[in-house]
Amino acid sequence: MTEKRRLGSGGPLVSAIGVGAMSFSDMYGPTTEAQSHAVLDAALEAGITHIDTANIYGMGESERVIGSFLKANTSARNAFVLATKAGITRNAAGERCFDNSIEHLEAELDASLRRLGVEAVDLFYVHRRDHDVPIEDVAGGLSLLVEKGKTKAVGFSEIAPASLRLAHAVQPVAAVQSEYSLSVRAPELGLVQTCAELGVALVAFSPVGRSLLTDNPLSFEASQASVFLRENPRFLPPNYERNIAACEPLRQLAAKMGEPTAALAVAWLLAQGDHVLPIPGTRSVDHFRELVRAAHLNLSASDLEAIERALPVGWAHGDRYSTAQWRGPESYC
Repeated sequence: MTEKRRLGSGGPLVSAIGVGAMSFSDMYGPTTEAQSHAVLDAALEAGITHIDTANIYGMGESERVIGSFLKANTSARNAFVLATKAGITRNAAGERCFDNSIEHLEAELDASLRRLGVEAVDLFYVHRRDHDVPIEDVAGGLSLLVEKGKTKAVGFSEIAPASLRLAHAVQPVAAVQSEYSLSVRAPELGLVQTCAELGVALVAFSPVGRSLLTDNPLSFEASQASVFLRENPRFLPPNYERNIAACEPLRQLAAKMGEPTAALAVAWLLAQGDHVLPIPGTRSVDHFRELVRAAHLNLSASDLEAIERALPVGWAHGDRYSTAQWRGPESYC
């Protein structure tokens, strides 16, 4: 049976590993509805129940694809715990900006519900902070969405531990979503600890370093076909070549252990705390099965030490975001 973890204090039990559905859009390269449905079928088969999406993934395409799957598989709605996000938008000039007003968030959630074909989601995140709105006010607005029955719980993405404390004091926060992996260790400087203290799930996206922590990292050409990675410093020369080489010790360790590198990377994350829930994304059923393998690995203390030796803190070349991509996430260290 797939390991279960709590999605926030008092929240539902979900599979320890979830599905990050950004890959159901074109963010990492072209895909099809059939490919996405195949991953969801594989998730049902494997007992993977936590499905995470957002209104901007393919400008609603990810949600629409999940909705069409649920329509064709009516029993899946009860099997899956659905999370979506809103708060990233564009101004009149077409520039990326953030809107945390309750009016905007509720309107976007209503649109998400229509695309998903459900009456409520299990978890609704504010995707990025709008610093013109106090986070306490945002949390208060989110409580109204819970009262209206449009979401069962609320969360925030890429916020600082201090912001989490302020929001949680107004409205219980079920989960904080943050990039966290062997290549991004910043959450260990306060967020991992604060989430554990408050009973908040830490939902870790990009747990395999956007393919770097796998047996088959994206080629440079494939990364440049991605609307996200073509601007990401870790996938631009000379960082790309250096990062591929830097990850080789982890691939060698995984091969020695007889496990997929991706499984080893995700299993390491699972070992960082019972409140840590990785949500890897993929367009491939074969790769999905490698990722799910992580839930069946019981890493010993010596295994964890060997992983840390293979990829010590600070190994990565280049920032995890470009200057433009850093607009929104809160830095706290």
